[in-house]
Amino acid sequence: MRILCQSGGVPLNEIRKKIDALDNKLIDLLAERAELVHEVGVIKKKENLQIYAPEREASLLQRLTDINGGRLPDKSVHAIYREIMSCALALEDDLKIAYLAPEGTWTHQAAIKKFGHSVEYTAGSNFAEVFDMVARRKCDYGVVPIENSTEGAVSHTLDLFVDSPLHICAQILLRIDHCLMAGIERKEIKTIYSHPQAFGQSKNWLLREFPEVDLVEVSSTAKAAELAKEFAADGAAAIGPALAAELNGLSILETSIQDSATNTTRFLVIGEKFCPQTGKDRTSILFSVRDRPGSLVKALQSFDHLNVNMSKIESRPSKQRDWEYIFYVDLAGHCEDELVSQALEELDTHCSMVKILGSYPDISES
Repeated sequence: MRILCQSGGVPLNEIRKKIDALDNKLIDLLAERAELVHEVGVIKKKENLQIYAPEREASLLQRLTDINGGRLPDKSVHAIYREIMSCALALEDDLKIAYLAPEGTWTHQAAIKKFGHSVEYTAGSNFAEVFDMVARRKCDYGVVPIENSTEGAVSHTLDLFVDSPLHICAQILLRIDHCLMAGIERKEIKTIYSHPQAFGQSKNWLLREFPEVDLVEVSSTAKAAELAKEFAADGAAAIGPALAAELNGLSILETSIQDSATNTTRFLVIGEKFCPQTGKDRTSILFSVRDRPGSLVKALQSFDHLNVNMSKIESRPSKQRDWEYIFYVDLAGHCEDELVSQALEELDTHCSMVKILGSYPDISES
């Protein structure tokens, strides 16, 4: 019996044969690409170049967007090539990426979104350990959160940059979709575990749905899922990603409980080297001003004079003197761009310390 396709009356088995033939070609092309990638890796090692090149990644994804004219949306094409690039990184070197433990945290998921499934991942017990593993070259790169669209800056990450020798070489935008998970029925819940940021991002929903339940803060949403599993008999549940529920055998009782439908967290990739210019970059810096009247105003005017846009500014206690602050600023452009470079030189004349954390591709897709 011949099964006909609704469009054009072409037999289904003939279409499948064409798909099989294309799959054969794709495998051959991927094998050819892998050989070229291997050659690139040999050259990079010989010339002491960094294996992961964010500027090349950004350029490739943009080129794919420009030439894509088929049925696949750009997001799907990018996802496919993310895994192809992940395989390439694994072929060029045994790349190791540090992230916040345990498996299944949002940081872990952000790392996978950036580096794919083919590289090796190493979990750190806290963000300081993630920084330390990269600084000691136990890992090539680390992934840490820097800010959330609802809850603002992740202060611990900002503080770690002050004394760290590491640089920011890329960023990741990840849409955060919180779930209520448990190994018990909803009516049995007495305690909910989660990370403080997750509680903050879901506070209105919690007040409405569970006003009498105890909320217990823990180190990560993945840890919360582990505790929900361990203490299920005591009425424990957790808030976190669907992956954490899957890894711990928990049922998802509610999805998308975050207060903002567009809840997004920005993560940073940290490493030893700077990223070259791409034409669409962001620069992150730290600075502290001298204790003089008008110092902060003059410092900020350095960017205004040269029309350099600041997209973010945060202040943190310096922890060296009372009431002394360090400012974290994101700028539009690369530190080697002429206007940004001039602004940073002028800024230095008003500050007791200026530290360029890195320049990296400024992405907008989450």
